[in-house]
Amino acid sequence: MTNENRGLQKAKRNKKDEFYTQLVDIERELRHYRSHFKGMVVYCNCDDPYVSAFFEYFTKNFEFLGLNGLITTCYRSKQMNLFSQNDSEQAIKLEYTGGAPNSL
Repeated sequence: MTNENRGLQKAKRNKKDEFYTQLVDIERELRHYRSHFKGMVVYCNCDDPYVSAFFEYFTKNFEFLGLNGLITTCYRSKQMNLFSQNDSEQAIKLEYTGGAPNSL
């Protein structure tokens, strides 16, 4: 087993398969598409916008990218358990139109 996928193999054995895109990877890739975002509204579907690296990237770079809006939706369990059985979840929608990040 190579060092590159040792973590993946371990996670597979332990059934811990929640891998999220890191902020540094998002920044590295999306820098090539800055002009494509100008005047756009971005829809970000995520598990939880307050821990999503994509949501963080778009709120921090909202003005820089020239976005008109950022909309995110998710399901949040009252139990706050990522692996809930969907029996007590409600939909959450956040809209961000710029300004202070705490205005969500």
